[in-house]
Amino acid sequence: MARAAAVTPPVRRPAGVTPGRSEAVLSRLQLLVTRKLDGLLQGDYAGLLPGPGSEAGESREYRPGDDVRRMDWPVTARTTTPHVRRTVADRELETWLAVDLSASLDFGTGQWLKREVVVAAVAALAHLTVRGGNRIGAVVGTGGVAPASRRWGATPPAVPVVRRLPARSGRKEAQGLVRAVAGTEIGPGRADLGTLVDLLNRPPRRRGVAVVISDFLAPPEQWGRPVRKLRVRHDVLAIEVVDPRELDLPDVGVLPVVDPETGELHEVQTADPRLRRRYAEAAAAQRAAIARELRAAGAAHLRLRTDTDWLLDMVRFVAAQRHARTRGTTR
Repeated sequence: MARAAAVTPPVRRPAGVTPGRSEAVLSRLQLLVTRKLDGLLQGDYAGLLPGPGSEAGESREYRPGDDVRRMDWPVTARTTTPHVRRTVADRELETWLAVDLSASLDFGTGQWLKREVVVAAVAALAHLTVRGGNRIGAVVGTGGVAPASRRWGATPPAVPVVRRLPARSGRKEAQGLVRAVAGTEIGPGRADLGTLVDLLNRPPRRRGVAVVISDFLAPPEQWGRPVRKLRVRHDVLAIEVVDPRELDLPDVGVLPVVDPETGELHEVQTADPRLRRRYAEAAAAQRAAIARELRAAGAAHLRLRTDTDWLLDMVRFVAAQRHARTRGTTR
């Protein structure tokens, strides 16, 4: 229902993440994020024990001087090359992002496109989590599809295009992740949000923070179970990106609208008050179902709009989360 995107009025593009997404624009965004968010998460967590820690990390090839007690025998047997298992200190936080960049995100009637809000949220999260040796990675899904490998002469099925950005520490690497997300091309078609979220569970990762950024327009039964599964091991934050025209229609007469994921074009008579009322009721029910599914999954829920100050909304959300933790409550 709310996937239909109005082709008019034109979108206003202030200084921010523009379609060109130049380095200068991303640098200004980083400066904006730094000024408002710096220091919000200081002291939120601490290492339980000194030393390298005991959480299993990734494997790498054996080097002279490595502790043989850390040999990763399964990987060594598969590759016939000696490998050791790295361990991650408990004080380090690993954050993974599932970023939905399907075609429905290329729409906006407020100050920002929904895609621009997604990129801005990624930049803010990268700034908040990269300090102290923390690592951040992402899986980015688009609406595009690619043919799978051909087997036994059968017609290969189409599989979603997913870009995986490995988790790394350091501000330079975090900025590179933001640039990679901003430069991702949106393909036609609909992305499978459930499959994208499920990629954060494969392979199993150490406990950390998982963030799902999407407009969540896919049916809740598609992504609800993967989010609940993700919540078993990780703290989950769901960032829902919303445009005001997805909540109600203006009275502007005949309005041509197009579904950006299918290309279907329709003309809607917005002068009909009954149609506008039904649209608003259906949109409210849709958003309530999204919130209900996220609440049932145990995920924290942050809604960002294209017509408001998204950064101020993030600041308020982080402050509320910190206040809840200091009072010994959970959200």
